[in-house]
Amino acid sequence: MTKRIFRSVFLCAMAVLLASLVIIMGVLYSYFTGIAEAQLHSSLLLAAEGVEDGGTDYLSGLDGSSQRLTWIAADGSVIYDTQVADEMENHLEREEVRSALETGFGESVRYSTTLTERNIYYAMLLSDGSVLRISVSQLSVLSLLIGMLQSIVIVAILAAVISGLLAAALAKRIVGPLNELDLDDPMSNNAYDELAPLLTQIDRQHKKIDAQLKELKRSRDEFNQITSNMREGLVLLGRDDTIISINPAAQTLFDTDESCVGRGFLTLERSADVSRAIRSARENGSGGLQLVRSDRIFRIDVSRTDEDGAASGLVLLAFDMTDQYMAEQSRREFTANVSHELKTPLQTILGSAELLENGLVKQEDVPRFLAHIRAEASRLVSLISDIIRLSQLDEGSEMAFEPVELRELARSEAALLEPVAAERGITIHVEGGPLPVPGVRQLFHEIAGNLLDNAIKYNREGGSVTLTLSESGGRALLSVADTGIGIPYKDQSRVFERFYRVDKSRSKKGGGTGLGLSIVKHAVQYLGGSITLQSIPGEGTEITVSLPMSTHSTPAAEPEKPADAD
Repeated sequence: MTKRIFRSVFLCAMAVLLASLVIIMGVLYSYFTGIAEAQLHSSLLLAAEGVEDGGTDYLSGLDGSSQRLTWIAADGSVIYDTQVADEMENHLEREEVRSALETGFGESVRYSTTLTERNIYYAMLLSDGSVLRISVSQLSVLSLLIGMLQSIVIVAILAAVISGLLAAALAKRIVGPLNELDLDDPMSNNAYDELAPLLTQIDRQHKKIDAQLKELKRSRDEFNQITSNMREGLVLLGRDDTIISINPAAQTLFDTDESCVGRGFLTLERSADVSRAIRSARENGSGGLQLVRSDRIFRIDVSRTDEDGAASGLVLLAFDMTDQYMAEQSRREFTANVSHELKTPLQTILGSAELLENGLVKQEDVPRFLAHIRAEASRLVSLISDIIRLSQLDEGSEMAFEPVELRELARSEAALLEPVAAERGITIHVEGGPLPVPGVRQLFHEIAGNLLDNAIKYNREGGSVTLTLSESGGRALLSVADTGIGIPYKDQSRVFERFYRVDKSRSKKGGGTGLGLSIVKHAVQYLGGSITLQSIPGEGTEITVSLPMSTHSTPAAEPEKPADAD
């Protein structure tokens, strides 16, 4: 701005100087030319009287004068000239002579071929019909300019220097208050009254921008708060596929951090499938793929965002589908296992019944076949009951909570199983004092009963089972330890799966359905507890259930977790 003001002031000063020179020279030239013409006219009148009286004698006495007198006859021939003695050409066609002959007076101006000299001619008609002409030579404006060029240049240089200094000082003085303006608080300035409307507008714009910034910050904070708590990965891409925003879930998925913002997404993720999905979204509006990372399965959806009819960016959403895939896999396995487990006792029952119906069984063997049918039917009923129970737990059906005294409940379950344990010489011990816990009594019975049943079933002859009740950190602990065969390390993460058996032949011999520990697991989850397993092959197993001791609302049923979740 300072340079512009300097240039404007300087150019104005030089323009004024040039205009002043032109005007002054024009005025002075016109003034002096007017004086010279008036003097020339007076001289012509005096000379006319002299010629009327003295003729050529009068003119010869004027030789050497700066003014030239020429006496011209009526036919245009030159009678006498004060500066040229030789014979001269006819002057009848000269403008001033012709005008004098016609009107009594004539005048004209002629320039030299170089335009540096200006000749003024006045002519007057005498009484005898001849014409007396007077002329004088003057320097033209061009000649004056050439003659004064050096002086003009010197004046112009001085004027330019002075104008430059004044322009610089003036520009600095004008811009100084502008540079000192406080634009953060426009209304506190009083530099120039002319700036008041501008400062008022700036103040209004500041308030508007501040309000917009606050709203933008609020929206950004809300967006960040929402996206940071999303389980799904979210990535926003610009027109050139640069990352505009990426939430923590997406950072974890693509193994990066916030520093990737502003970089091209394809430098972060080089998968050919991802590139194809992005290209498909650019061309068709959407794209998708399935991505496997760290044993997790993700569904990636890419959508194009449009603005004013043109593509403005992409939205990439990543959904963790592992639980759904595992649940679907578990459902398929459960269906297959149920079909198999139901089919086996039914085939046995049908086979035995067919033999009895066709009389192919000896009379003395009939009781044994009937007992076999009854045992398989009981196994089938037990299996169906367990399946129904698991379905109820899966659905999360609401059950009434009440105070339950765990020690009495544990002793009751132990008493029911003592006859079964006694057949193999196994002793059952219940340790710990009274332990009241809020919960569902039926679920506590199923937890204690299934854990004790498994501990007896997979114990050694003459072994022992110990159920211990305790309290730690505001939680009730129910632990069942046995001296049995233990669980191989490779199977320990899967024993809570439905129908999973470490030793299928031993399980079938023991009459189990393979759903006991799965029921325990779901019952514990329903009560808001957790379950842990410790087992050493050949030495025994201990399963500990941790339950909250404060009243709580019934939790929603959780989907079946993958095998390694417990």
